[in-house]
Amino acid sequence: MTGRVADGPRLTRAGAAVPGRAREESLDGGLRGQDADVAFADVADDDVEDVVALWRACDLTRPWNDPYRDLADARLGETSTVLVGRATRDLPGRASADGDPGGGPSGVVRAGEVVASAMAGVDGHRGWLYYVAVDPRLQGTGTGRATVVAAEAWLAAQGARAVRLMVRSTNDAVRGFYERLGYVDQECVVLGRPLGAADARDAGR
Repeated sequence: MTGRVADGPRLTRAGAAVPGRAREESLDGGLRGQDADVAFADVADDDVEDVVALWRACDLTRPWNDPYRDLADARLGETSTVLVGRATRDLPGRASADGDPGGGPSGVVRAGEVVASAMAGVDGHRGWLYYVAVDPRLQGTGTGRATVVAAEAWLAAQGARAVRLMVRSTNDAVRGFYERLGYVDQECVVLGRPLGAADARDAGR
C-alpha cells in the first residue's frame, strides 16, 4: 500500500486467512469490496459509549485514566483521532474452546456494530497507537491486523515516518501479536512524570 509505515510490513486484512475471500485495501487504510468485514472511520458522537464499552471489554481502561477524557482529547487534537471499525455485515463470532460457534464470548456480530478501535496520533515525527481494541467475539479472525493497517495508514497520511506503541512488559500475548506484525523492541525505557494537575497524579501509568 502506498505510504505504509515501515514498522508494520506485510499486514493482512480482516478475514484474509479465510480461503476464497478476496480483500482489497483502499488507499485510506479502510477495507472495501463486497467481502470486507470491517470498515473504519473517525469516531462520531454516537460512537462514544460503544467505544468505551469496547475498551472496557478488552481490559484497556485503568482507574487513573478516564476513557471519556482520553477519547475527547484525541478528537480535539489536530494530529490525533480515534478510528472506529464497524461490521459491514452480520458475522459469526469465533468458535469457543470446544469448537462450537456461539460459546463463551462468541456470538453473532450484527452489521453496524462497533467491533474495533485504534487511537492514533502524531508527535511531530513519530506516530503513536493507543487503545487498539477488537471485540472479543472477533479476536483471532484478522480484525486486529486490519485495525493496525487502518491506523498505520492514517498516521502515514499525517506525515508520520515511524510508528510506536507501548505494551506492558507482562502482556506477552499482546507483545506476540505486534511482533507478528513486524513491531520490534525499540531498546528504550519509557520514563514519565505527571504535570501537576490534580487528576493527573497517575496519568499514563
